[in-house]
Amino acid sequence: MQTIVLTGAAGLVGSVLRAPLRRAAKRLILVDRAPLTAEAPNEDVRQADLTSAETVAPIIEGADAVVHLAGIPDEAPLPSLLEANVLGAHHVLEAGRRTGVPRVVLASSNRLTGCYPVTTTVSPEMPPRPDGLYGVSKVAVEALGRLYADKFGLRVVCLRIGSLEAEPTEPRHLATWLSPRDCAGFVLAALTHPDVRFAAAYAVSANTRAFWELTDDLGYRPLDDAESHGIAGGESFFAEGTPQGGGYADPVYTLLRGGLAASA
Repeated sequence: MQTIVLTGAAGLVGSVLRAPLRRAAKRLILVDRAPLTAEAPNEDVRQADLTSAETVAPIIEGADAVVHLAGIPDEAPLPSLLEANVLGAHHVLEAGRRTGVPRVVLASSNRLTGCYPVTTTVSPEMPPRPDGLYGVSKVAVEALGRLYADKFGLRVVCLRIGSLEAEPTEPRHLATWLSPRDCAGFVLAALTHPDVRFAAAYAVSANTRAFWELTDDLGYRPLDDAESHGIAGGESFFAEGTPQGGGYADPVYTLLRGGLAASA
């Protein structure tokens, strides 16, 4: 590819993807509200807030694809999530429509289905069961992606990103871990697969205890498995009735972080 735009480039996922995307494109445009410094001749750094389609359009015009990661990455009050995650995605998609960018990869989340029990294998076609307000915002992001694919012809891939860590560190990661190597593999596949019009896919490593069905829509098969890291406590976490979101699905998590009033 000639040009890839990466929003949210200073974040955790963006930092993991920076080098692989730099190798995959002749030009990599890195966008974040935080200051960044170019690390290679083919990097172009832009400090910007994605506050409107008019702001985004000149940044992405002429690009082959946008990988949109910018947003709030965890539970927060719903107005903040709507502004940063839902409106931010809409601004990128709308700017892509206006400027003719052919493909957008959107960061969705495994927490879009975090209220399914651990004993259920979830496919991308199953109804959302978000484990919090953050998950709700990602339901809306995926709906926007589908709209722009169906109505305006953009190629859109929504990646339901797992627990991205250098190594798994807790029992839930036995199912949800996404290694940096597999993260790059999924994103590069989402950018290059020729037959995609719209796809929602889980981006997770090949964990033995995975909750989620991995499809062949993107043509990438993950390589790593959390089971090989010797994480203890799996038996208790994977007990009947436990939600896949673990602590994220606890009501207190949303009450404290989502700005909701406690019950009387």
